[in-house]
Amino acid sequence: MSDPQITLYRLQACPFCERVVRTLNELDVEYRSRYVEPMHSERNVVKRVSGARSVPAIVDRETGVTMSESANIVEYLKGTYGDAATDGGRAVDAEGGA
Repeated sequence: MSDPQITLYRLQACPFCERVVRTLNELDVEYRSRYVEPMHSERNVVKRVSGARSVPAIVDRETGVTMSESANIVEYLKGTYGDAATDGGRAVDAEGGA
């Protein structure tokens, strides 16, 4: 099996990160979590990929999108992988309609 297309940069026990995790799980989108340094000034890996040190941040290899801010990420995920998406991801198969 190949690597998940989405990488989520997050912190342990971060409510904003958990909001994104819930959305990914609800949409049945595979992702990889990368836990980052708790100290804001040491989050260099996040800064390299997103241009900022804030989390959550995602990188979607399939669409080329990189973003941060949980509300923006949730909106993007629902629009791209949710039921309303015309070219949806794995969530379409999760419905099981036949």
